[in-house]
Amino acid sequence: MFEKISFLSFSSLIRNRSIQNFLFLAVIQSSNVLISIISMPLLIQGIGVDQFGLVNLALSVIILLNIVVGFGYNLSAPKEVATNQQDKEALSHVVSNVFSSKALLAFLCTLFVFIAVFGLNLFREYQMILVFSVLLLFSEATLPLWFFQGMEKMKLISIANIFSKLLFLLGIVLFIHSPEQSKWVNFMLGLSGISINVFLLTYIHTTLGIRVYRPEFSAIWQSLKDNVLLFFSNMASHISINGGLIILSFFSVAETLGMYSLAERVVMVLRLFPALIIQAVFPNAAKLYQNDLPAFFSFMKNVYLRVLFVGILIWAGTYLLADWIIEILAKERLEESIVYLKILAAVPFVACINVANVVLLLVTDLKNLLFKASWMMCLYMIIVSSILTSIFGGVGLCYAIISTELVVFIICLILLYRKNPSLVRGLYL
Repeated sequence: MFEKISFLSFSSLIRNRSIQNFLFLAVIQSSNVLISIISMPLLIQGIGVDQFGLVNLALSVIILLNIVVGFGYNLSAPKEVATNQQDKEALSHVVSNVFSSKALLAFLCTLFVFIAVFGLNLFREYQMILVFSVLLLFSEATLPLWFFQGMEKMKLISIANIFSKLLFLLGIVLFIHSPEQSKWVNFMLGLSGISINVFLLTYIHTTLGIRVYRPEFSAIWQSLKDNVLLFFSNMASHISINGGLIILSFFSVAETLGMYSLAERVVMVLRLFPALIIQAVFPNAAKLYQNDLPAFFSFMKNVYLRVLFVGILIWAGTYLLADWIIEILAKERLEESIVYLKILAAVPFVACINVANVVLLLVTDLKNLLFKASWMMCLYMIIVSSILTSIFGGVGLCYAIISTELVVFIICLILLYRKNPSLVRGLYL
């Protein structure tokens, strides 16, 4: 009897859309983690620590531009898709306009890179690496993750993501064997992404019956205006979380960049956990907030406690295994990287502390508060990171990154409490 009840409970849990979203997003991120772990030692052996640092520096610039390409659609578009799931005509217009917007933004960002490199002679140490990396902008523009999130059909895209990363890994094994070939690393990452995205777009059109319309420029312009706060919030958050390597490049040599990149890559992969949780629970949290506030608070408290517990495990595990992780990835003992990793191990846990605040800001549609919090965090990070990095180098940057995660939690909490104290008390008390 108890076994039957337990089985039914587990079966219903698996059928829950929020759980499914989390599981398939977890598959996506897990495959990213696995491929990243496998590719790091191959890249370091193939192109060396110096070029590895420059490749990651170029990638940081491209990811920053990818925030422009995304322009908040990764948060707003799933909601539009979800509300029009049964209306193929409206859904076709949403899909056509979003892809058109992102493609246009990718083209403009590519033009910016070309002007910066060939016109202004910027990014001198890694110009060609950066130029070949622009393919990643179009990989981001054609990625339909937001569509499948809104449709709550994450299985296909999670499988496609695995194939994309395997193609990238195969490219490294076959073609990357010397420092001169470092410019092809990010290019292959973008090419593998676009190849799989074309398959997904074909599936959306042929199987799901989504038609392609000419872009409606008035609708695109309106969506850009609606998303501007989300865009600036995402930009500020990205700079705060991932801008450390760019700041470090002003104060350190390529070898130090490589050492820091190795540790940062490990930690940023682990830091995806709280972001993954937010994406997974947001659709269900938004529904509960609208329809059943007590159930919303109960749901969020359960999620929050579990997130904090897993965050502590990630922190402890990363700190204790730092020596082993670096030796496995670099095939040698890099003491500087080990020091960085042990300090940065706290980042995923501190980021978990702010999960509940971010969900509250999203479900209440407080874009203005999210905007304020993001840019206050960004300004703090830039100032503190620049000061500490100039004095203490990479170690100072590590502590600046940790303090930024803690400061943004305090900022969000204060802003939320000032705007809606009952909401904060309902969640935390």
